[in-house]
Amino acid sequence: MPHIEGDLRSPDGARYAIIASRWNPRITDTLVAGARKTFAEHGVGEDAVDVIRVPGAWEIPVAAARLAAAGRHAALVALGCVVRGDTRHFEQVADGCSDGLMRVSLDYRIPVANGVLAVDRFEDAQARAGGSHGNKGEETALVVIEMTHLLQQLPAAAGAAETHA
Repeated sequence: MPHIEGDLRSPDGARYAIIASRWNPRITDTLVAGARKTFAEHGVGEDAVDVIRVPGAWEIPVAAARLAAAGRHAALVALGCVVRGDTRHFEQVADGCSDGLMRVSLDYRIPVANGVLAVDRFEDAQARAGGSHGNKGEETALVVIEMTHLLQQLPAAAGAAETHA
């Protein structure tokens, strides 16, 4: 059985989209900057990365579904920040967004990296947006580059296995 894994080489001509909420802009702007920086450091041109801003995390999955259906992007990065409050709204938004992003990924067979922070305190978000826990925007960009490279290999590997069966 072959060993197949992706690496951090973006396939030629691959386009990416960053879908980011405008809610909690001190956090989300830092996440977007981290993702853009990481794409650039890995050879993805600025013109190959679209940034789409939506009002909040709840709106990210519908934008992701529209982009995935259009078929112009190799992968999507979702960035946002939901901070726990005194009501159940936090769970509804965070869980709904996460479930929606997974659905988009599976329905359209496209990598969707979930960089929507769901945190108890604003300080927890700061730690994950360039603070002591790194920048989740950078990490999500790395994930989609690797997954795009991996998925590019899988059809050939599957076809090779079928012809040798």
